[in-house]
Amino acid sequence: MIKFMVMFRQPVNVERFENTYQDFLALVERIPNIVRRQVVHVIGSPAGPSEYYRILELYFESQEVQNEALMSAEGQEAGAELYRLPKDSFELLYADVYEEQGGSTPADDATTEPATESADASPAAADEEAAEAQPSEGLSASNAD
Repeated sequence: MIKFMVMFRQPVNVERFENTYQDFLALVERIPNIVRRQVVHVIGSPAGPSEYYRILELYFESQEVQNEALMSAEGQEAGAELYRLPKDSFELLYADVYEEQGGSTPADDATTEPATESADASPAAADEEAAEAQPSEGLSASNAD
């Protein structure tokens, strides 16, 4: 699964942004082969206010399908609408979404040891081991740097 993300920075003029965004979103809905669409309204970060306002995520079956969809007439029309917003008001990203396929985070084979479980290991013992492996401090603005 591949994800195309549009990360919108905090708008200077929220009304103008919302009008353009709604027009853009209507065109996005016409783009072929989108498997899933997700919109996220950013409310902050551990360090306080975020530079981002909204994130639009479009999911596709593969990078090839994504490229074809974005290069389609509908994708190009949506892109033209997006570029009505100020130049530095958004960022575009592509991402490989491997968790959707039941995978796990890829690791360097040289540093990964195979998981071993004894037949008599209980779920409670696994939970205790996981708790011991967790850092003692939570994520906060003071240690997020």
